[in-house]
Amino acid sequence: MINVGDKLPEATFSVLTYEGMENTTTADLFANKTVVLFAVPGAFTPTCSESHLPGYVVLADQIKAKGVDSIICLSVNDAFVMQAWGEMQNANELIMLADGDASFTKAIGLGKDTGSFGGYRSSRYAMIVKDGVVTHLNVEPAKTFGESSAETMLELL
Repeated sequence: MINVGDKLPEATFSVLTYEGMENTTTADLFANKTVVLFAVPGAFTPTCSESHLPGYVVLADQIKAKGVDSIICLSVNDAFVMQAWGEMQNANELIMLADGDASFTKAIGLGKDTGSFGGYRSSRYAMIVKDGVVTHLNVEPAKTFGESSAETMLELL
């Protein structure tokens, strides 16, 4: 599992924007930036939709006021799902990042196999990344929510 002080691995992601599908890399997203990255087990799932993502939507301005260049919501879903979920949640200030094949999630060791529920998914976590290096990492124990919340990450900034 990735740890505080580790550099994020190179990965390529898909993002659906109003201009169409774009590929972006960890270098594009994290180099020379301060980023809050949080991951959810699945778009449109109860805790993710009712608490996790909405917290970041509501606190986006306060988080960015602390010197954060971008807030990224990552899930092992496709870019179409992430874009639709972001639109539904008014997540205009966030980057809705698809880790479609879970390669990034596997590379950082923060995934889990949920079996017939949904296959391989991300664990619920949040991290602060400065210039590609993890400075804070909060991983939620199974079936809990709080350590990766927007409120908790705002306090760490």
